[in-house]
Amino acid sequence: MNRRRVGILLFEDIEVLDFCGPFEVFSVARLDEAQRRQTASPFEVLLVAATLDPVTTSGGMRVLPMHSFADCPALDILVVPGGMGSRTAMLDSVLLDFVRDQAAGAGLVASVCTGALILGKAGLLGGLRATTHWRSLDLLAELFPDVVVDRTSHVVDQGKIMTSAGIAAGIDLALSVVQRFCGEAIARATANHMEYPFPESNARRVDLQRDPPAALLS
Repeated sequence: MNRRRVGILLFEDIEVLDFCGPFEVFSVARLDEAQRRQTASPFEVLLVAATLDPVTTSGGMRVLPMHSFADCPALDILVVPGGMGSRTAMLDSVLLDFVRDQAAGAGLVASVCTGALILGKAGLLGGLRATTHWRSLDLLAELFPDVVVDRTSHVVDQGKIMTSAGIAAGIDLALSVVQRFCGEAIARATANHMEYPFPESNARRVDLQRDPPAALLS
């Protein structure tokens, strides 16, 4: 089996589910459910950070990267999560260089939540539709006026670049990636194994028309 190599970027103050959700999806996917215990996922999943030092998440979890930027192999898929740490990460020139370098050779670059801000700073969203956590939609529009901010979609697929709404949306994004490369049946079986509802609609879970941000924050 020709496994696709997925690298999930880590940085300080990252949101836990932003990276753990996609990690779970990619790691439990199987091409043959009847051989689940005997076979591996069609995705090889790596956690990558600037160094091999533990990364502390927004909730205090400490995570050990599997590769540093220096020794990370070429990736087929790069996943850039978000969280409060994205505000610092998007100004980190070393991290941005890593994202650009890997994106140049990868077939797919995907962001979860405010990972879109990092993709924007890396120059990867110009002229594209993109989305992010509902609290950061205005910031995305302000920082990157050449990006068409999508306020209604849960996952935005622009070919090589995919972005998603906040936090738990990373699971749906990863299922969309599984569907792209392995087919809908495999993606549905993956969601079923996780006891997670397969996304039948791409509508944003937080309805900004019905529940505007001011009401949600009150």
